[in-house]
Amino acid sequence: MKHNILVIGGTGKTGHRVVEGLTQLGHNVTIGSRKGSPAFDWEDYSTFAPALKGMDRAYIVYYPDLAVPGAKEAIQKLTEIALKEGLEKVVLLSGKGEVEAEACEEIVATSGLNYTLVRASWFNQNFSEGAFLDFVLAGQVALPMPEAEIPFVDANDIAEVVTKVLVDDSYNGETITVTGPEKLTFKQVVKMMGKAIGRDIQYIPITIEEFKSGMKAAGLPESYIWLFGYLFEEVLGNPDNQEVSEDVQKVLGRAATDFKDYVEKTALSGVWNQTVLYNI
Repeated sequence: MKHNILVIGGTGKTGHRVVEGLTQLGHNVTIGSRKGSPAFDWEDYSTFAPALKGMDRAYIVYYPDLAVPGAKEAIQKLTEIALKEGLEKVVLLSGKGEVEAEACEEIVATSGLNYTLVRASWFNQNFSEGAFLDFVLAGQVALPMPEAEIPFVDANDIAEVVTKVLVDDSYNGETITVTGPEKLTFKQVVKMMGKAIGRDIQYIPITIEEFKSGMKAAGLPESYIWLFGYLFEEVLGNPDNQEVSEDVQKVLGRAATDFKDYVEKTALSGVWNQTVLYNI
């Protein structure tokens, strides 16, 4: 059966990959974004109903993170409207080990909708498509929590899992935890990236306060600074959040992508060979 599926955050790291996967399967996909048609804006509840109208299912990604103030209220409103619009099912991308994210999960689980929850760890692609790319390009990755062992997960794995559980109702009511196959420190992953591109990239351990100060000096908004502080302190600071899950294997029938494989593929793309603009 082919479905009409709304992908909220359909231009983001996992969203655009989910859009591609669902489209390849022949589903009718609508991208939920401020520039979409109809537009979808988390800060404007009036956009929810028009975006959900005529949809059978939806992939929910809250930007910037389910931990931020206002997320619970927005998820509550979205699920209420989704139920009224007759959606069959939603899949929520959640944060592994985030108390606030778990509160949002509970809202979805008790909404009356069929659902699957997908909990993700830290993305590999933060180093190639996100917040840490400029650090890699500059050759100095200065981040807190040097002792944290992180099961980095590939965005392609997340998207493939989401695509599968969106259209496969055997996963209704389940919580899927997606991680990479092994735990690695920042120092280890930085060394892998440097080796792959033949450059000396240093990992520089700093305190969380130093990291926050650096973001403030760069002119980043307070909400962004707070979020990263939270993710380092509450998520990476909790050893329970650093466990490896086998759920990628369970859902996809294959092992999760190894960080080394991600590094080799990304190195070939040339994204790490750019010049840092502020060094020109």
